[in-house]
Amino acid sequence: MARRGLRGRQGAHLRAAAQMEALGAGPRRGRAQVQEAALQKLALRPKKALSAQEMDPDELRRRRAAPSTRRVQCQQLAWCLSQPPTMAQELPSTASLARFCQKLNRLKPLEYTMETSLRRCLTTLDLTLLGVGCMVGSGLYVLTGTVAKEMAGPAVLMSFGVAAVASLLAALCYAEFGARVPRTGSAYLFTYVSIGELWAFLIGWDVLLEYLIGGAATARAWSSYLDSIFSHRIRNFTESHVGILQVPFLAQYPDFLAAGIVLLASTFISCGARISSWVNHTFSAISLAIILFIIILGFVLARPHNWSAEEGGFAPFGFSGIMTGTATCFYAFVGFDVIAASSEEARNPKRAVPMAIAISLGLAAGAYILISTVLTLMVPWHSLDPNSALADAFYQRGYSWAGFIVAAGSICAMNTVLLTALFSLPRIIYAMAVDGLFFHVFAYVHPRTQVPVVGILVFGALMAFLVLLLDLEALVQFLSIGTLMAYTFVATSIIVLRFQKAPPASSLGPASPGPMAKEYNSFSDHIQLVGTEPASAPEPGQLRPALRPYLGFLGGCRPGAAVAWALGVLVASAITLGCVLVFGDSALQLPPWGYTLLLLLSSATFLLSLLVLGAHQQQRRQDTFQVPMAPLTPALSILLNVVLMLKLSYLTWLRFSIWLLIGLVVYFGYGIRHSKENQRERSELTPTHYVVYPSSSLEATVQAVQPPSQAPAKEPGHTEQPTSP
Repeated sequence: MARRGLRGRQGAHLRAAAQMEALGAGPRRGRAQVQEAALQKLALRPKKALSAQEMDPDELRRRRAAPSTRRVQCQQLAWCLSQPPTMAQELPSTASLARFCQKLNRLKPLEYTMETSLRRCLTTLDLTLLGVGCMVGSGLYVLTGTVAKEMAGPAVLMSFGVAAVASLLAALCYAEFGARVPRTGSAYLFTYVSIGELWAFLIGWDVLLEYLIGGAATARAWSSYLDSIFSHRIRNFTESHVGILQVPFLAQYPDFLAAGIVLLASTFISCGARISSWVNHTFSAISLAIILFIIILGFVLARPHNWSAEEGGFAPFGFSGIMTGTATCFYAFVGFDVIAASSEEARNPKRAVPMAIAISLGLAAGAYILISTVLTLMVPWHSLDPNSALADAFYQRGYSWAGFIVAAGSICAMNTVLLTALFSLPRIIYAMAVDGLFFHVFAYVHPRTQVPVVGILVFGALMAFLVLLLDLEALVQFLSIGTLMAYTFVATSIIVLRFQKAPPASSLGPASPGPMAKEYNSFSDHIQLVGTEPASAPEPGQLRPALRPYLGFLGGCRPGAAVAWALGVLVASAITLGCVLVFGDSALQLPPWGYTLLLLLSSATFLLSLLVLGAHQQQRRQDTFQVPMAPLTPALSILLNVVLMLKLSYLTWLRFSIWLLIGLVVYFGYGIRHSKENQRERSELTPTHYVVYPSSSLEATVQAVQPPSQAPAKEPGHTEQPTSP
């Protein structure tokens, strides 16, 4: 009877374990069977029973205590068997490398919710003036004269027009992402949701340096321009009381005025988005009014003779001069990414972000083209002063009083550039800190002003230190390579996102669940969901139905595989084509037939990969803005950015590589371990282990066992209800 009772309890134990395995441990069925067999061998196999009279008292007490010992052994063995195999039990050359590469390329899920810890208070006008203030800055007062005198002549207006069209390619990509993903982070976030975590961190690290050096250079230019108005009295006073520094990488004298304006601007930014937006409105309105004054007075003083052949003609440097000027004028339109970075604080980002980018880019292009037109019509292009072309042009025509108005306009324009740099920089850091890739302290948002105040204060002080002591002339070239790299990754992200499967409507987040939203959990629900989908509608990434009879070999590929290969070939062929165009005649020293052959092969490969991408189905969304003529528009943006990056000096690439290596140290030292996606993966991969042990009753007791350190964190507001007996 005792043996039958023991066998009955064993059967109850095994049945309970089988039920729990079927309910919660389905994917680990093989391991559960091994665990069950080990339990039977160790704890549940009965031995020959001895009567109490045949045992001495010590042996009897030991035998009575044996069930609890066996129960502990069962739990220990079950826990050990249920653990995943260690690296010592695997081949480290394959499995560990694969997991490591998956960590580097993991994606952040798209979030369509409008909920945010920041304040959504920016309108379309606010975003437009933010973009105009960043694009129409010191370049309008300095760059126009430099390009007109040294590169293109009066044809500088054509250089600005071509540069505006080229910038439009990248601006459209930013507009789609800013409307579709209303989150702060700009190029960093766009890369994170489409390409991978490591690349996103490097782009964020790159944009961080771009805003930091850009803001510091603007503050230094602001100080120099104001000092020139007062006949360099500020500089002479500082040098006489502090002295001249003769240290490499340091400025000749500490620029206290520039550092003070950076700290003052940081104070306004930390007061909230509304206050900083109001200050930016004020300076932008003054700057636009002065630009309008310059255009009107310039046309009044215009002399068409200055474009005649006697003065060198309209395009004295020819077509090559126009294109050389285009490469320089392209950087004048840097700044529309600030609008995309501020989409999390926009009231209606789906509508406001695309409109603000289009309007601000149009206003900036019109201002640059009209200013360059009146500048070369007022005075001959060869008599311009590159450092202060507009003010010098009015001085030459006898309107010296207008030079003070031009100086006031340049100072206001530089203020807007500085404000936008300090406005966007902490938000990039905030986005990286929220995702766990940067130090978590920068994710703090002030409860009253609802701005990332720690990032504003820390990086505002760092910018003030840079502008106070360092020599920024050697670092300014970081702006161009950083901007072009971000543009390239955003254009690539657009192509990746277009061929991804669109998320279901129920994934829009808790902010807008919708009345018809339903959560599909059970297997029957998934079958019902699949059954409701139209069978004829092709998914994004699949070959178009009309082209399947002609391109059947592409239809046999795994969904998305042909698109991934085509995108990789597209980027590689763009780099090859850019190298041929830039270095074909000089550095490569190719013969004419070799240059032509490489040019044709790289061009054909680029076009072929573009055709393969166009043969596949794309996402079509009616509720948000989308880049027209994709993937052609992003592909042309990639090619243009690559060509412009290859035109930079090798010293710029060397310094940029050193900065990226520092970023890799930060990522592998902190970001890869504290990433939210890493924590989510660990919580999802942590298994629930079940241990069966006998209880006082005839029923088996099954408990879930997890190590406390790997227990998944509870969601806010979620509480577990105790199970009633």
